[in-house]
Amino acid sequence: MGNIIIRNATVFTPRGKSARRGAEMAEIIRIPKASVIIEGGVITYVGPSDAEPTLDPSIKFQELDAVHKAVIPGFVDSHTHLIFGGFRHEEFGWRLKGDSYMSIMERGGGIQSTVNATRQASLGELVRKARWFVDVMSRMGVTTVEAKSGYGLDLETELRMLEAIDLLDRDPGTPLRVVSTFLGAHAVPSEYKGNTKGYVDLLIEKILPQVKGKARFFDIFTEKNVFEIDDSRRLLNAAKTAGFDLKLHADEIVTLGGAELAAEVGAVSADHLLHVSDEGIRRMAEKNVVATLLPLTAFALREPYAPARKFIEAGAAVALATDLNPGSCFSGSIPLTIALACIYMGMSVEETLTALTLNGAAAVGMSDTIGSLEVGKSGDVVILNFDSIAALPYYVGMNTVRTVVASGRVVADNSHL
Repeated sequence: MGNIIIRNATVFTPRGKSARRGAEMAEIIRIPKASVIIEGGVITYVGPSDAEPTLDPSIKFQELDAVHKAVIPGFVDSHTHLIFGGFRHEEFGWRLKGDSYMSIMERGGGIQSTVNATRQASLGELVRKARWFVDVMSRMGVTTVEAKSGYGLDLETELRMLEAIDLLDRDPGTPLRVVSTFLGAHAVPSEYKGNTKGYVDLLIEKILPQVKGKARFFDIFTEKNVFEIDDSRRLLNAAKTAGFDLKLHADEIVTLGGAELAAEVGAVSADHLLHVSDEGIRRMAEKNVVATLLPLTAFALREPYAPARKFIEAGAAVALATDLNPGSCFSGSIPLTIALACIYMGMSVEETLTALTLNGAAAVGMSDTIGSLEVGKSGDVVILNFDSIAALPYYVGMNTVRTVVASGRVVADNSHL
């Protein structure tokens, strides 16, 4: 936890301790000629530089000059599959030839391919691979990332994946915080093919009790021919009883009713939502379920983008995340996520900033402590190379981040680039 003063900045930030909904998402506070003071990793002042409070002379501060620079909250990437073994390069070629996501799964690719590789990977291998990703993501301004298990689909490997997430989060050398999600219901493993009920029973009776307390969230791939609505409801209710907060992969491939189920069970977020129904949008907005949209995946799969404007116009909260994973979206690019949201999903720069900061924080249950530049919140700050947030989508797919501060420590400096 560090002490930093950022001066001469133009601050852009949403405000609040909960997700911004509907029109609120465009409400970005702009403070010119501003300072941000961080003491012990926590923000103690955000406001005009000429009105800074008197500082304790016994505390040593690192000073950063942000003249002609925009300063924003650290990005929250609230949906990733950061931990996995192996790669799936060949599937990318199949997809380019027109094979569908489900047809790739049927020919032995897809999630099961990564499951096989992850079961063979050691704890050290999983951590080393993930460490490279988090270092790259940090340089793009990410200060909090969610990481899922789900490529084990057995107790031993799922526990190893969750341990890798925990090691990353606790390692003082990791440049961002890592939030853990248990995704044992990512697919039905090959040994339970044709016996989905048997695997659901295993998850509820044997695996959930063992992973309880090792992850904050329970997630499930609610999809046709994977975990359909009845099985999903059963698993989600069991996880809720066990003390997990809930997430869903919902309505990604077909319109199944995953969004409606997310509202029914009180999920924190429902993610993907490429084929969400209007009724699902209405119910999510009504029940304050965050809609986490993943434009990089739609881009990689050549699918229609999720209807961001419908969610916003319905008064829902929209978050954006990368969905970094080895199959359908092998990218953790925040710059490209921003560009796609603005260019193809009709989101304004202000809405996009809120979606990747405060609403992303809400999607991981942390909007009371991160996601905006406000007194009392964690000192997670990004200094851009330009003086306006308009630069974020304008430089399509290019990193506009100069300096990244996490919990009051400089963790990435791109000034030499």
